[in-house]
Amino acid sequence: MKRLLLAAAALLSVATAASAADLRARPYAKAAPPAAVVAAYNWSGFYIGAMGGYGSETDAGSGGFGGGTIGYNWQFPGSQFVFGIEVDAAGASIKDSVTEDFGGGLLVTSETKINSFGSVTGRAGFAIDAALLYAKGGYAWANNKASLSAVGVGAFSDSQTHTGFTIGGGLEYMFAPNWSAKGEYMFTSLGSETYNFGGIPADSGTIDLHTFKVGVNYHFR
Repeated sequence: MKRLLLAAAALLSVATAASAADLRARPYAKAAPPAAVVAAYNWSGFYIGAMGGYGSETDAGSGGFGGGTIGYNWQFPGSQFVFGIEVDAAGASIKDSVTEDFGGGLLVTSETKINSFGSVTGRAGFAIDAALLYAKGGYAWANNKASLSAVGVGAFSDSQTHTGFTIGGGLEYMFAPNWSAKGEYMFTSLGSETYNFGGIPADSGTIDLHTFKVGVNYHFR
């Protein structure tokens, strides 16, 4: 019995040693280093586009507009920050009309209409591959026509160009190698101008304009 136990122990010892040697000899492959993250899109370069939307004055008129955009973006390789400059202009029909009774049957109608507006802005954004979240701000202008009319008195009108500032932001998405779509909100504040109605001057007061626009841009690569 003792010899049988000794033989079993020897056999077990040999098997354990062989297994350990086999474990030591088994090769292990090292994990490959992670691949460098490379941005799939780069926003640098010139672009042109078309845009349109809806605008409203604070406590006043509203209406639609449509126009064009031209701009340039800078994005350094390996960076997600995008900087640019953008110029846009639009024809518009943002208008308001009010009729007031001054007594004695005198009804006076006053009308205002923003015929066109535009801006020159700087733009700064953060790119996440095909998406660009951005803010923008700068110089703004608008051409506005105002008129007064009363039955039995006559009608008078004048046009003035107002200037001021605009600020806002939006989201742009590159849906094809050279094409992007955007949605944008802008707040515009324009200074007062003096209108002349038949020799009678009238101060317009500040024009505050809210615009919501969508657009499509073509990027030159």
